[in-house]
Amino acid sequence: MRSSKIACALCCLFLLAPLASASELVGGQDENPADGEAPFTILTRDSPSIDGAQWTLTLEMNQAEYDNGTEFQISTQICTNDGVCDPPTAMTADIDERIQTITLTPQSDHTYINWRVKAVYEDGNNTNFPQGSWYTTWSSCWQNNGEYGGIDANSALNGCSTEEESTPGFGALIALTGLLAAAAVIRRD
Repeated sequence: MRSSKIACALCCLFLLAPLASASELVGGQDENPADGEAPFTILTRDSPSIDGAQWTLTLEMNQAEYDNGTEFQISTQICTNDGVCDPPTAMTADIDERIQTITLTPQSDHTYINWRVKAVYEDGNNTNFPQGSWYTTWSSCWQNNGEYGGIDANSALNGCSTEEESTPGFGALIALTGLLAAAAVIRRD
C-alpha cells in the first residue's frame, strides 16, 4: 500500500514538472545556451515560433565533439497557452557533417517550443544540454501566468489574434446586397 502511494506521488511530480519549469520562465524571453556552455552553436533558429508555420533550428557541432565521434539527439516539446505540454519528441535531424537541422510545425495556440540536445559520446556516456531543463523559443502569442504577450497578442481580447481584422457586418452587407440583386432580377422576369 505504501509503495503505491509513493509511486502515485512520484507520477504526480513527474507530470507537474513541465508546469514548474514554465513558471520560472520570463514570458517572451527565449532561453539559449550561454557562450561555451554547450558543445554546439546555434546557426539559425526561428524566433518567435508561429502557430501553424514551420519552425527551424540549425546547430553546428563543435569540432572537438565531431572529431571524437559524438552524436546529437535533439528533442522538442510544445506547450500551449492552456498550460499543457506535449510529451517530449525525439526529432530526426538532417545532418551535413557538423550541421544538424530540425523542423516542426507547432499547433495553434502554442506558448513556446522547448528543445534540448543529448550529446552521446563514443564511449556510450551522454550529457543533456541544458542539464535538467530546456532551451525555449517563445511563440508570437504566448500566455504566461495569465498575461498575454508577443507580436500576435491582442490586448482587447486578452488573448491571441486568430484572424485578420475586418469591418463588423461587412459580410452581412455583401449577403444582403446579393439577395436584393437576386430579388430585382426575379421581379424583372
